[in-house]
Amino acid sequence: MILVAADQNAIARAAEILRQGGLVAMPTETVYGLAADAGNPRAIARIYAVKDRPGFNPLIAHVRNLAEARRAADLPPGAIRLAEQFWPGPLTLVAPRRADSGVAELACAGLSSVALRAPAHPTAQALLLAFGRPIAAPSANRSGRVSPTTAQHVADDLGEDVDLILDGGPSPLGIESTIVGFDIEGRARLLRPGGAVREGIEAITGPLLVPQGGLAEAPGMLGSHYAPRARLRLNAEAPREEEIYLGFGDRSGALNLSPTGDLTEAAANLYAHLRALDATGAAAIAVAPIPRGGLGEAISDRLARAAAPRSG
Repeated sequence: MILVAADQNAIARAAEILRQGGLVAMPTETVYGLAADAGNPRAIARIYAVKDRPGFNPLIAHVRNLAEARRAADLPPGAIRLAEQFWPGPLTLVAPRRADSGVAELACAGLSSVALRAPAHPTAQALLLAFGRPIAAPSANRSGRVSPTTAQHVADDLGEDVDLILDGGPSPLGIESTIVGFDIEGRARLLRPGGAVREGIEAITGPLLVPQGGLAEAPGMLGSHYAPRARLRLNAEAPREEEIYLGFGDRSGALNLSPTGDLTEAAANLYAHLRALDATGAAAIAVAPIPRGGLGEAISDRLARAAAPRSG
């Protein structure tokens, strides 16, 4: 494992590693991704193995722009309108995979659809340009654990299992992309809340349908996910004796997601603060109530999945 600043030489080196079937950790505006050639099944299989990720959980393929996305999937009109508004940015679109797609079937976990995103981070865009093909890149951490928002988080989680880590500084948004799919009638479906807030999406699509349970149609839909080792208790007004407290707003604790109650700041701090509290060795983390509007929907979703019962 080599951790380097994401300069032009490092990006060129990373692109060559991808061409050879290797794995590169790259920064995005959401979280750090574990990148591989999206068209190389052996490289995709290595992502699943390194992350210990269930084979039925599909990956997001990253593209530079809408034109590249249309070569990988048959995008319905609603998806095109969303891409024109939100890309590059924290929105993933799920659409039928083209037969001649540059994204391997393995990355789609046996589904007929493919998940696509154009990231806004300049390093991610530069790597996509240098590589010249779609890049599969789930979060660069062991499956189910807290997502990484710094290069050091990746090094701590994956170590020698990743060939190169591009250090682009802390992820500015700090929470994964929103995922939107479409039903056969072209109606938009919210598969995962995230960095693109519901209100902005619905201004284009109308009210979003929200599927209830069932098949993992997109990344991040597993019940237990984004989890620290410590148990989580949510909507806690105050900690119990055995708990360490993650505050928000005027509810102070060992750490505070945002003392001013700013949801953008809270999203950016969420994973780093969970990691820091987990590192104390506390058996349980109590989390202050989080408002549900705007980015609060995505924060609450991640916390609920982190607190969900775990298998195994």
